[in-house]
Amino acid sequence: MDFNDTPEEAAFRTKAYAWLSANAKLRDPNEYVDMLGEREDDAAIQAAKDWQSKKYDEGWAVLTWPKEFGGQGLGRMENVIWNQEDAKFATPTNIYTIGHGMLGPTIMAHGTPEQQKRYIPNMARGQEVWCQLFSEPAAGSDLAGLRSTAVRDGDEWVLNGQKIWSTGAHYCDWGMVVVRTDPNVVKHAGLTYFIVDMRSPGVEVRPIKQINGGSAFNEVFFTDVRVPAENRLGAEGDGWSVSLTTLMNERVAIGAGAGAGRFKDLLRLARQSRMNGKPAIEDSAVRQKLASIYIRSKGLQYTGMRTLSALSQGATPGPEGSIGKAVGGPLAQEIASFAIEMQGAAGGLLDEGSTPMEGMWQNAYLSSPGMRIAGGTDEILRNIIAERVLRMPPEMRVDKKIAFRDVPTGPPGS
Repeated sequence: MDFNDTPEEAAFRTKAYAWLSANAKLRDPNEYVDMLGEREDDAAIQAAKDWQSKKYDEGWAVLTWPKEFGGQGLGRMENVIWNQEDAKFATPTNIYTIGHGMLGPTIMAHGTPEQQKRYIPNMARGQEVWCQLFSEPAAGSDLAGLRSTAVRDGDEWVLNGQKIWSTGAHYCDWGMVVVRTDPNVVKHAGLTYFIVDMRSPGVEVRPIKQINGGSAFNEVFFTDVRVPAENRLGAEGDGWSVSLTTLMNERVAIGAGAGAGRFKDLLRLARQSRMNGKPAIEDSAVRQKLASIYIRSKGLQYTGMRTLSALSQGATPGPEGSIGKAVGGPLAQEIASFAIEMQGAAGGLLDEGSTPMEGMWQNAYLSSPGMRIAGGTDEILRNIIAERVLRMPPEMRVDKKIAFRDVPTGPPGS
């Protein structure tokens, strides 16, 4: 693969940089950016909406979406180039990764023309923000084991149950939820996918306080929430297939970015920190560790580019997207841990004014474990890679051929 821009890509890069230069400030190279982007107060949300609206009006929003859905019909490489150039500028927090990267493509693939017309334009323009309502307290890695329910009542469905780890649900307008509509069939066959108004009576969002002090994740409770029948996405009982579309796009959206882009900051920290009376970068063990991280980071980056190359040629996201996250999540945690180690006693401080790089690495250290859960745990991703990429025999599943209502839920004999 040639990693240099083609003439067309170079022209697009120049054009993107020119537009960003005219509409945003260059980021201060000495400024340390919150790696999580968790500034989600009202002002930040409104700034994000205003910025997305401006991009949409001037032809820079949802670049890879088809033009009939408000996008620009461009390839994945143009989107990569845009993100590279955008990273050079101080732009508002991105609150659209879930909607644009995962849920929009799901509506395009499975939605009716009426659903696409109603939801896609406002999603593309950023005036309605979306969240994903999948995991439950007892159904995270085994999503098909979920227990939230929906029962048909005339022209509506009545939802009850609980979801958890729902990123951004506290500020979102709409959510996509998968629930059980038939407990009398095997667990994967009894699920249905819905679009739900997050302002509906009976929807309660409770932010979860995280170890890093943020509250980006939430619990969401549904108590007799009425959802119009026209908000069902896909066929009744086909929720698992619709969910897979979301999940495959999710792993592409968040996979390779988990650990590939941090090495430059880590190297900078190694030059600034001191060990045994000299810069840490001069310590042989530090240099060996940096070399190991660099090699894996580049491998992750190039693997991500292989996926992008396949996507740019019209391929749909497949199980290979799990590789980036399976490697990137643990790598991001290892990088943050090594950064804390290099800081010595200062690594245990949370005060931004008393820590190197304004506490950026402390924040990353406390937050990185969550990235190994979000979008699929390490174990689930390894199973996907083993079974669907390497074609290895699947694990035994004792509940595979029995109705969900008959699946044991407690200790043997209870």
